[in-house]
Amino acid sequence: MKPTMNQNETKTTEIIKKFNFMSKDGSENYEVNIIEILGGVYSYYTWPCAKILAQFMFYMRRCMKNLNILEIGAGTSLPGILAKKLGANVILSDSALLNKSLNHIKRICACNNLKPGVDIQVKGLTWGMIGNGLFDMSNDLDLIIGSDCLYDSFVFEDVLSTISFLLDQNPKSTFICSYQLRSSDWTFENLLRKWNLKCRNIDLEEIGKDAGIDMKDLMEGHVIYLLEFYRLS
Repeated sequence: MKPTMNQNETKTTEIIKKFNFMSKDGSENYEVNIIEILGGVYSYYTWPCAKILAQFMFYMRRCMKNLNILEIGAGTSLPGILAKKLGANVILSDSALLNKSLNHIKRICACNNLKPGVDIQVKGLTWGMIGNGLFDMSNDLDLIIGSDCLYDSFVFEDVLSTISFLLDQNPKSTFICSYQLRSSDWTFENLLRKWNLKCRNIDLEEIGKDAGIDMKDLMEGHVIYLLEFYRLS
């Protein structure tokens, strides 16, 4: 472990976590190294939603080859880096306003022997802002993914408007998002109608059976759903 100090002189601890994804019979195994900064900002920690989404990527491993995938709000980028190791072409994105977070993603890529700009792309994408960054990555996407992006009701519209734009540009694509239920009062049904989107729940039990695990163990006591968003035809 490596103790560090941030600008506010608060002690933080940097660790490297290893995440393994193995088939039920043990014949397939993929390892992802993630640098976490404990005591740092939220994006430096791998939340349960990221583990759920990454397990889905592994479940879909036979379909990953050469897919063009964009991860939004990547944080520690566990699902996106696993997708890259499974053969996909991946863009990892986080807010263009958070240079430290983008640099952290690049460090995590290097920790997995992936060179940003060569093996994998790291770009700034700020939800709700239709700027050059969004146009730069809006073509030829097969899949958009995000873990815990809908973490608070105040970001719902920014996220869903961004997804609506991306799906307009990529009508055959969908958005797969792991969602932690934090309040039963929160809803985004009205925003789905506003942005011409539909949403369905993906069965987590089948995903767990594939790897011989109980997906509830990855949830760490939280209620988490895996959702697929798509355009209304």
